[in-house]
Amino acid sequence: MLSSLHLNPTLNYATLNYSATLLPLRGSRRRTRRNGANESLVSTAHPARQYPSLSASLAPAREVEERKEEALLPPHLRPESLPRHVAVIMDGNSRWAKARGLPSSAGHEAGYRTLKKMVELSCQWGIRALTVFAFSSENWTRPKMEVDFLMTLFENVLKEGLGEFVREGIRICIIGDSSELPQSLQKLAKEVVDKTKNNTQIDLIVAISYSGRKEITQACQNIAQKVKDGLLEPEDITESHIEEELETNCIPEFPNPDLLIRTSGELRLSNFLLWQSAYTELFFTNTYWPDFGEADYIEALTSFQNRQRRFGQRIN
Repeated sequence: MLSSLHLNPTLNYATLNYSATLLPLRGSRRRTRRNGANESLVSTAHPARQYPSLSASLAPAREVEERKEEALLPPHLRPESLPRHVAVIMDGNSRWAKARGLPSSAGHEAGYRTLKKMVELSCQWGIRALTVFAFSSENWTRPKMEVDFLMTLFENVLKEGLGEFVREGIRICIIGDSSELPQSLQKLAKEVVDKTKNNTQIDLIVAISYSGRKEITQACQNIAQKVKDGLLEPEDITESHIEEELETNCIPEFPNPDLLIRTSGELRLSNFLLWQSAYTELFFTNTYWPDFGEADYIEALTSFQNRQRRFGQRIN
């Protein structure tokens, strides 16, 4: 089980000072993805966003699942105005551990439990996608022992969690520069993505060795190559062409987060989802990630649903 994850005892966890780790799901409920023509658009959705239609034969099952999700919502949360896609910069694991006189590894283990619970709640409440910042491209400059530990942790979590991801219907998408990852982790990541690609309960997007600027640069290079090959004229390039080249296009139904949460009191994006966050609502909390619980998640969602998303328009 994921709750009994075994880490490498030869590594010195006490030397680590990392603030965000990949955490899988355990014990979530199954549901059928809602989308399409039979679901009314809500005030928090982008006007241009489109969702594929479901077969009419699935409507009764979908309605049952919607009622179940609504029954599980806290009373003051409105299902029609919840975000579809939530992004999280998980921050504060090491500071949480240091404040308690514990090694950093204890903070990561506590953070593991936090994200498991957050994914479970997201499934129960009807959140469609959850993107977590696990390791930035800048983190490669950290001490080798720390980086080695994190790579081992990611690999162990994916390896031990694969069966449960499949059983629980979690579709995994891993974004970032995979070429910098250890070969064993690259191979395992591809396997996990492939074996969960048809799952429909929730999309869990994990950013490892990720840089928002590098992602945009790569998208521009890909488009430039198409122009060079005569497949595209420069004057025909639109925002859609760029979006098609971004890694978050792995979930084309809703690639842009509606809500981004950052814990630990830091007030910046740290090179995370820069293009995708153009109209994302931001929520910052002083709570360290391991302490981020259900009440904190409800607070963030309540803040989101009380905002008016205008997307540059004037609304009377």
